[in-house]
Amino acid sequence: MKIYTRGGDTGETGLLDGSRVPKDHARVAAYGDVDELNAALGIARAHADPEVAELIYGIQKDLFALGARLADPGTKVAGAHPKAAVTEEQVRRLEAAIDARDSVVPPLRAFVVPGGSPLASFLHLARTVCRRAERGVVALARAQPVEPVALAYLNRLSDLLFVLARQAHVGGGGTEEQW
Repeated sequence: MKIYTRGGDTGETGLLDGSRVPKDHARVAAYGDVDELNAALGIARAHADPEVAELIYGIQKDLFALGARLADPGTKVAGAHPKAAVTEEQVRRLEAAIDARDSVVPPLRAFVVPGGSPLASFLHLARTVCRRAERGVVALARAQPVEPVALAYLNRLSDLLFVLARQAHVGGGGTEEQW
């Protein structure tokens, strides 16, 4: 099978249900932002210690499920098998990861200037891509139904990425630059 189909040469793309929409459609933008977030996390994972890398890898798999639901909001795939999705349990896991890591960094008293170690910088970048993805899903939700857990997951994920960035920088012996 060839990687190119020429089907998108006119500015449209196919959704999983077979319909075609413009490439700037809110649905395409939303799952595209989630895909970009996944790639940004891949960069961070490549620089992380094994524990954080494993956490990020799990999140990346969650993002594939989220992207699939955004690409086609149906809950079943062909053959009536349930489609992967992010769940409230996954949101709770993010919250637990935030709480565990936030307890080992100094209390936040000012805005943190992104930077520091390479890992902290990559995590801050992923955090901002996550916020954009969240805005894209909000825009989609204004026009079409979106599972509320998708927004909760992205909101919590951006918080986790912020805490991971702080932990990577402070844990590496750096001093956070505050504004």
